Amino acid sequence: MKYITIDGDDIGRLITSSYLNDSEEQLIDISHNLNLSVKNIANLLEERGFQILFCAADGVLAKTEYNIDFIELFDCIQNANVTNFTFSAGVASSLKDAYVALLDAKCNGKNKIRIYG
Repeated sequence: MKYITIDGDDIGRLITSSYLNDSEEQLIDISHNLNLSVKNIANLLEERGFQILFCAADGVLAKTEYNIDFIELFDCIQNANVTNFTFSAGVASSLKDAYVALLDAKCNGKNKIRIYG
């Protein structure tokens, strides 16, 4: 079993900026684009046989028993993204390790995937 956790990069900063700029329009755009991006990512994963465990805000968590080329999958996720957001991903055989892999990706430049095990 492999888990993949995907999370938007710097989304909180964009939201904070929108609040500080008193911009309802920016918040509406962020919300719309995040929903679109996350749903597209979840659909792509489902099409490849993943079971979606979490899909909300700026993140997706899924699992699969299939042998997946996660580098190629991450490229597909990036290509399917129709917004300006970037996403980082972590992959591992446990939820905890997948999350640690995600943190590794975010700490090392973002818009990356890290695969543990």
